[in-house]
Amino acid sequence: MSAETAVAAGTDASAAGDLAAAASAGPLALAVDLGGTAMKGAVVAENGVVVSELTRPTPTSDILGALIDLLRDLRQRAGGAVVGAGVATPGMLDEQRGIVHYASNLDWRDVPLLDILRRELRLPVAVGHDVRAAGLAERTLGAARGSDDFVLVPIGTGVAAALVTAGGTITGATGAAGEFGHIPVVPDGEPCTCGQRGCLEVYMSGAGVARRYRAAGGDALSARQIVDRLGADPIADRVWGEAVQVLAQGLTILTLLLDPRVIVLGGGVSHAGDALFLPLERAVSGGLAWRERPQIVRSGLGGDAGRTGAGLLAFGAAR
Repeated sequence: MSAETAVAAGTDASAAGDLAAAASAGPLALAVDLGGTAMKGAVVAENGVVVSELTRPTPTSDILGALIDLLRDLRQRAGGAVVGAGVATPGMLDEQRGIVHYASNLDWRDVPLLDILRRELRLPVAVGHDVRAAGLAERTLGAARGSDDFVLVPIGTGVAAALVTAGGTITGATGAAGEFGHIPVVPDGEPCTCGQRGCLEVYMSGAGVARRYRAAGGDALSARQIVDRLGADPIADRVWGEAVQVLAQGLTILTLLLDPRVIVLGGGVSHAGDALFLPLERAVSGGLAWRERPQIVRSGLGGDAGRTGAGLLAFGAAR
């Protein structure tokens, strides 16, 4: 629960309410989930409780300056009881050195984010990949709590994955592990913006489902609106059915490679409920054939997972 919620982007909550909550929450940290459209910030307690929230739009220029301003404003709300700060960012990231090598939606290349934030804030700081930070949060406080072997797959505009096996998060040689949406699962399939053909997220993502529905003669609808038409709209049935089959194929591959105990689905598409989970479970079971499928569940933290993970990283840096 939060003491105050920023109802509109950039709206400040009551400073008195924030300070009163902070006084009783124990050690606090600053957490920001930095996205291409919004910066979701919070002052958080060590048990994951949000003391204060502040969300602002991500600007088209001077993103670093806006991020630092947001962190400073959050620190002011906390009243000086802050032990560290954590930022979850998209892109190819060297998490040890805190360098964002490439983030297309931020237009960043080789940004030494960790060093910059440490210098500006003079606090212990941690920088993490947004999806892997969300995976940490789901493992600690969410749907994968207590599991040492699980996969988190957020399905929104695009698709990515946090891969955890034997308690360790797989990052890869260049920090780019988890590009689940760009597994080419459909031979000679539709072109993807990445340059490949048949990528999973071309078919199963919020943007992919909406685009393919329009291309097949449907209206300009969101993926959620298309799901609402299932059973009454043959185009919606076909496009959604193909999307679920493609996702099932990808999850079957992940299962055979990593043997997760739990697969956690997040992002807007995960709100489709039984329209997603029931056919998906059947398809994954059929694809595995000779072995039991892992449990497939919806995210326990939803859109707050990245920010929650950033807070956990902040407390880790403080220790």
